[in-house]
Amino acid sequence: MAMLTVRNLPDEVHRALRVRAAQHGQSTEAEVREILALAVKPETRVRLGEALAALGREIGLTNEDFEAFNQERDKTPAEPLRFE
Repeated sequence: MAMLTVRNLPDEVHRALRVRAAQHGQSTEAEVREILALAVKPETRVRLGEALAALGREIGLTNEDFEAFNQERDKTPAEPLRFE
């Protein structure tokens, strides 16, 4: 796990974090982790797997359709890159 040090944090911000953490029944460090996670990974972000599955359902793809893709797929191993 990565570590993060925040320098020059104003006293009033640190105090507000401690109060907020106490209200949520957790440590200040846990509260800061939660705040950061919510800020950079909001629940409304697009999840590619879920979006593709929804698209497949919307256009009516079935497991048989995917099996047909697998049968038609070129299974020849790829040639490695050459840097000559």
